[in-house]
Amino acid sequence: MQKSYKTIATIAVLATMTLTGCKDKKAMDNPFFSPWNTPYEIPDFSKIKTEHYMPAFEEGMRQQKAEIDSIVNNPEAPTFENTVLAYEYSGQLLQEVSSVFFNLNGCENSNEMDAIADKVTPLLSAHGDDIALDAKLFERIKAVYDQYKHGSLDLKAEQARLLEEQYKGFVRNGANVPEEKQARFRELNEKIASLTLRFEQNVLKATNAYKKVLDDGTEVTLDIPTWEPFMQSCTDRALREEVWRAYTTRCQGGEFDNTKIIDTLVNLRLERANILGFPTHADYVLDDCLAKTPANVYKCLMDIWGPALNVAKQERGIYQKMLESDEPGSKLQPWDWRYYAEKYRIEKYNLDDAVVRPYFALDSVREGAFMVANRLYGITFTERTDLPVYDKEARTFEVRQGDSTIGILYMDFHPRASKRSGAWMTEFRGQHRDQQGNNVMPIIQVVCNFTKPTADTPALLNFDESETLFHEFGHALHGLLSNCTYPSLAGTNVPRDFVELPSQVMENWCRHPQVMKLYAHHYKTGNAIPDELIKKIAAAQTYGQGFITVELLAASLLDMDYHSVKEQQHIDPIQFEEQAMQKIGLIPEIISRYRSPYFQHIFTTGYDAGYYSYTWTAILDADAFEAFAESGDLFNPELAKKFRHLLESGNTVEPMDLYRAFRGKDPSAKALLKRKGML
Repeated sequence: MQKSYKTIATIAVLATMTLTGCKDKKAMDNPFFSPWNTPYEIPDFSKIKTEHYMPAFEEGMRQQKAEIDSIVNNPEAPTFENTVLAYEYSGQLLQEVSSVFFNLNGCENSNEMDAIADKVTPLLSAHGDDIALDAKLFERIKAVYDQYKHGSLDLKAEQARLLEEQYKGFVRNGANVPEEKQARFRELNEKIASLTLRFEQNVLKATNAYKKVLDDGTEVTLDIPTWEPFMQSCTDRALREEVWRAYTTRCQGGEFDNTKIIDTLVNLRLERANILGFPTHADYVLDDCLAKTPANVYKCLMDIWGPALNVAKQERGIYQKMLESDEPGSKLQPWDWRYYAEKYRIEKYNLDDAVVRPYFALDSVREGAFMVANRLYGITFTERTDLPVYDKEARTFEVRQGDSTIGILYMDFHPRASKRSGAWMTEFRGQHRDQQGNNVMPIIQVVCNFTKPTADTPALLNFDESETLFHEFGHALHGLLSNCTYPSLAGTNVPRDFVELPSQVMENWCRHPQVMKLYAHHYKTGNAIPDELIKKIAAAQTYGQGFITVELLAASLLDMDYHSVKEQQHIDPIQFEEQAMQKIGLIPEIISRYRSPYFQHIFTTGYDAGYYSYTWTAILDADAFEAFAESGDLFNPELAKKFRHLLESGNTVEPMDLYRAFRGKDPSAKALLKRKGML
């Protein structure tokens, strides 16, 4: 029987309550303070109310503080067990309530949840700083680290990795910050945490605030599943411009303004990086990534920028002629691009989304992803309707390897006002082993925003959305197949420019004609997708790559420019962005994939100075899939076993060593350029 850390944390909390004579029934009724009486100890969402979060956060912080005090005040000499391991397993209750709260705040948002987030975020920041800047704690960790470095401590490979990452993490989080600067360092962390939260809230509210009801009664919103099809199909140019401007000017002034937040955030991040000894925020971030330096990132991006921009200019010429045919004398604008790109795609490839979508019903695509995982790794997915859910739209799947359950997967597919836009994977509980050596089963969540089904039609995806599902499912596999000992090294806890490899590589199976034939079936007839349509989709894979690649690279370069500033300065995001795009020669008919005021990746979700990783990792994923293609078997058992080892290993091994062990060589960009039709 599996025993999770939930039980251990609960025993500690209840013991503390007993010792202090706690008779507060309200506290005892808090579901976070007792074991979950559910299968696999899944959080019992039906029992969690908003009033439970703050007491649980406060108790979790109090408990971890007591655990840290116990480590610091231990009279025994520092050892791996009494210091490094003790710290690794501290704060388990806090980790649990944080996972539940912040996951649900992204997909079950409310004014009450926002108020809690506003209150708890600075408290968590201060709590984290109390630990990171605890000189006595760092002294003990450093003592163990020095023993290891001097050869007087014999550790297994995973133990050594934990020690090195833990020591490095303390240094990066300010352990060496001079005492006279620690107060300001704490203040910076608190302000940055609060501002990133406010940024996210503003984007969600601004997105929900816009609705355009058309003459036929249909409603256009700024959620991508409705916005993008509208931009591709609307024949009214003035209406396209109106809706395009509503999307691209979100959070520029007004009630949900993010421009001032960006100005403050960029400067605060720079100041914090300087205190830590780095010339820029990008230098600080990249020091812990595979890329290592801003120069390496810029080179990677610009190596692809030139070929991509040339293709985009060719695309522009085609669409300009089409516009002139419709409206002589008119000049192509950004709100025209998607319309004419889709029109040309249909003409050139005779590929209409209305023809494609019936073969990509949501359930068929999901089953296709499950099928690929089964063929590669032998795992199965069985839907469970008896497990706790946080929303009626969330679906749960039991993941099994043979007769053993290895994880639980939540999938939440459709937009709602309480859910932020986009698609992501996260976890309610990460895989690891507890201090008694028992395996702790992962509980993984995949969230998307696909158009809802109607009364007589299931949710039908376009091909990009199908790839999105495979992408996020790839992240989920990284969490589900994790086989590590320590929580901080397990699953997706890897450098940001490596974490996208398991997700992006799955897109290759999604788009491969051989695999498509296995899962893409017409939702009415059940017939497999015809060969002719597969060929059209395959032929269209390189279509529009100029636009797709350029807008992605533009956003990546914009991110790097923000976080490579070396001096404090007033930043007008709109002007800053315009100058950044002019510098790289971005044509005016294309804008960055995300305009600054709603660029959540870099101002909210932790991809600051890291958005480049999608391109960096694309080189890896194309090269990795090339190995399967070259072998003649897309489900090659030997390669699948090697790649599974990469997924299982988390951050227990240097990521590029894992990649080389799989591929037998360093990655090459050739496969990526070939895939994009840019060789």
